[in-house]
Amino acid sequence: MDVTEAVTSRRSVREFLDKPVDLETLRRVMDKARWAASGCNYQPWEATILTGEPLAQLQEKMKTTPPQQAEYDWTAPAQEEGYKERLNAVSKGMFSSMGIARDDGEGRMKAMARNTTSFDAPVVLFCYFPRFMKEAQWSDTGMWLQTIALLLREEGLDSCFQEYMALYANVIRDHIGIDHDRYMLFCGMAIGYRDPDAPLNNFEREREPLDDTVKFLGFD
Repeated sequence: MDVTEAVTSRRSVREFLDKPVDLETLRRVMDKARWAASGCNYQPWEATILTGEPLAQLQEKMKTTPPQQAEYDWTAPAQEEGYKERLNAVSKGMFSSMGIARDDGEGRMKAMARNTTSFDAPVVLFCYFPRFMKEAQWSDTGMWLQTIALLLREEGLDSCFQEYMALYANVIRDHIGIDHDRYMLFCGMAIGYRDPDAPLNNFEREREPLDDTVKFLGFD
């Protein structure tokens, strides 16, 4: 698989096959991902990767714990109409693929609650970093996570980034043994083998046209 195929075939997968992921495969991916771009070589990212019983125990804790207020805001762009339209478009495709109507509030809530079990993915990565890291280091962490996602595609695996996990930051920090005061729990990342037949993994996604987001100046 070349880089172009990895980029264009990557998507947020929310239906996984009941198939374990080999530890050596994960170690190979994570070892390569260390070479992601990092300003000043700070490499701010850290992670804990769970599967099996440790993951199941954490998910049981999350099922019985009310969500907390997230420690950062991922919804701010929706205050501007253009960005809100992009959110609405992907939400429409996702819920329609599951046969959930726009006015079915209960159905939508149940679908979103599947985040708690990471859509039954066999592996979940939890990403965190020291709280003193600023915007530049958050950006570096994002580049590291994207690198992981593309390397997973190279291995035939898929993923889904889960900022939703910020709603359970305290439970997760306690479970994986990291200090609340030192670490910001950034996100989860569901990892596994895509169910190729699931409608939820096949609805059409939209991206803005290139010329609407990128300018080229000084070229003949």
